[in-house]
Amino acid sequence: MGPSPAPPGRVIGSAGPTTSRRLDAYTPRLIAAGVRAMIGKGSRPSEVKEAIKKHKAVYFVTIGGAGALLSKSIKQAEVIAYEDLGAEAILQLNVEGFPAIVANDIYGGDLFEQEKAKYKKGKTPLP
Repeated sequence: MGPSPAPPGRVIGSAGPTTSRRLDAYTPRLIAAGVRAMIGKGSRPSEVKEAIKKHKAVYFVTIGGAGALLSKSIKQAEVIAYEDLGAEAILQLNVEGFPAIVANDIYGGDLFEQEKAKYKKGKTPLP
């Protein structure tokens, strides 16, 4: 995410997920360096999924276009790397009630692939 400036009395401004593909070239390196959880939107390529599994990381997805709502769940935000990049710095977030689901897990699970497979078999969750 590239959060907007924090309004008075808030920890962070609007904080919606970015399209994760924008960072795919860097993600395996970041995971190898110690990142263990990421939040974004959209599926990840095999190189990223392999790094997630190898290093026991997790990729969460959340709702795009709802940054103002999502920011209400962020209770603390701390820049942990690349402060000079401003809104593109790497942040550590403490959240409560943040609406995200695990899309890729430490076992190689891939929610996007699982749901595509259900759809192809005609087992969509919608009536």
